[in-house]
Amino acid sequence: MTDEINSSNSKYKEGSLSLPGAVAMGTGVMIGAGIFALTGQMANQAGSLFPFAFLSAALVTAFSAYSYIKMSNAYPSAGGIAMYLKKAYGEGTVTAGCAMLMYFSMVINESLVARTFGTYTLQLFDVGEDSWLVPVLGVGLLVFAFIVNIMGNDFIGKMSMITAVIKIGGIAIFAGIGLWLSGFSFQTVTSMKEAGGGGFLAATALGILSYKGFTTITNSGGELKDPHKNVSRAIIISISVCVALYLLVAFAVAGSLSLDEIIKAKDYVLAEAARPVLGQYAVWFTVGIAIVATVSGVIASTFAVSRMLAMLSEMGLVPHRHLGMPGDVQKHTLVYTIVLAILLTIFFDLSRIASLGAIFYIIMDIAIHWGVFRHLKEDVKANGFILISAIVLDVIVLGAFLFVKVSSDPQVLIVAAVGLVMIFAGEKWFLKWKPDYLTEDDMRNDSSHHDDEPAS
Repeated sequence: MTDEINSSNSKYKEGSLSLPGAVAMGTGVMIGAGIFALTGQMANQAGSLFPFAFLSAALVTAFSAYSYIKMSNAYPSAGGIAMYLKKAYGEGTVTAGCAMLMYFSMVINESLVARTFGTYTLQLFDVGEDSWLVPVLGVGLLVFAFIVNIMGNDFIGKMSMITAVIKIGGIAIFAGIGLWLSGFSFQTVTSMKEAGGGGFLAATALGILSYKGFTTITNSGGELKDPHKNVSRAIIISISVCVALYLLVAFAVAGSLSLDEIIKAKDYVLAEAARPVLGQYAVWFTVGIAIVATVSGVIASTFAVSRMLAMLSEMGLVPHRHLGMPGDVQKHTLVYTIVLAILLTIFFDLSRIASLGAIFYIIMDIAIHWGVFRHLKEDVKANGFILISAIVLDVIVLGAFLFVKVSSDPQVLIVAAVGLVMIFAGEKWFLKWKPDYLTEDDMRNDSSHHDDEPAS
C-alpha cells in the first residue's frame, strides 16, 4: 500500500504547493457554500438559534477532522480520501462505494454553489429568486469553471490565493459593519422563536456541509511541502478561519433581520441583510463578494473532485472510457463531473441539493472513522475514544436530520436511498465483473494519459 501511495504522489509535482496555498484551497471550497448558500437554510431548521448551529457543526467537524489529520500525517497522498478508504478497507465495495459517496457529495456541493451564484447575481436586477435564470446562471458558472480548469493547476492555485483574500476580507468587512450598525443587538437570536432539538440537529447536519471543504486538502499530499505536517496544519487553519467568519456573519445577519425575514430570503440572506444596514450599495458589495466566493468555490471544488475521480479510475475502483475525448484521465473526469453538476443544478433546488450532500457526506464520514478505528488505529496512533465520539456525533446528527426530513421532504430521502443503492450495487457489480471487460492493459492505457498522450 505504501508503494501505491507513493506512486500516486509521483504523478504530481512534489513540493509545488505551499501551506498558504493549501489553506486557500480549503477555505475556497468551504466559504463558497458555507456562508452564502446555507445560512438561510440553517435558520429555516434551527430557528433563532441558527448561529449556534454553525458552532455545533464546527464541534462535530473538529472530531471528524481528527481522523483525516491522523491519516494525512501517516499517509499523505494525492489520492486523499480514496487512498484512506483503500488503506482501511482494501479494494472492495466499501472503499469504492464510500469514495463515490464523497465524489457525489462534492459534485452536489458544486451544484449548490452554482445555484447560489444565480440567486445572488439576480439580486442586482429586479428578478424573482424563483426565476428560470437561476439554473441558467448556475450552468454558465459550471461551464466557466470547466474552461478555467482546462487552463491548468498553476492558474487555479494563483486564482485561489487571490480570491481567498478577497472573500475573507470582504466577508469580514460585511460582518464588522453589520455588527457595529446593529449595536451588537441580536434580537433574532434572543427572540425565543426556537426550533426543537431535532431541528437544531438538522441545521447542524447542513452546517457540516459548510466545513466539509477541508477534505479537499487531503488530496494535496502529493504536492504540499512537508506533507506529513502541513496537510494537518492546513486543515486546522482552514476550519478555524471559517468558524470565525461563519459566526461573525451569522450574528451580523441576526442583528439585521428578523427570523421571518431570514427564512423568507433564505437563498440570498446575506444580500437581504445588507439592505437595511447600508442600502443598495451594501447589497451590491455583498453580491460582489458572493459572486467572487461562489465562482472561486466552484472552480476549486471542480479541480479537487475531478482529480479524485481520476484517482479512483486509476485505482480500478470505477469504470472509465475515453469516449473519443483527447487529453488525460483527469480531463475526462472533469467533463463527467461538470455534466453531472449541470444536471443537478437544473433539476434540484437549493434545499434538496444541500440535503442530499449532507446525507452522502456524513455516511462517508462515518465509514472513515470506523475504518481508522477498526483497522488503522495503532498504525496512525489515533485515540479510540475520539474516533468513537466522532462516529456517535455523526450518527446523532444524521439521525435527527433524517427524522426531520421524513415529515418535511420525504422525496429527498427516497432520492438519497435510491442513490445509495445504485452506488453500492453498481460498485459491487463492477468490481465483480471488471476482469471480463476491463483488462490491466486498459487501466495502464488510462494511466498513461496522465502524461498528456492523446486518448485512443
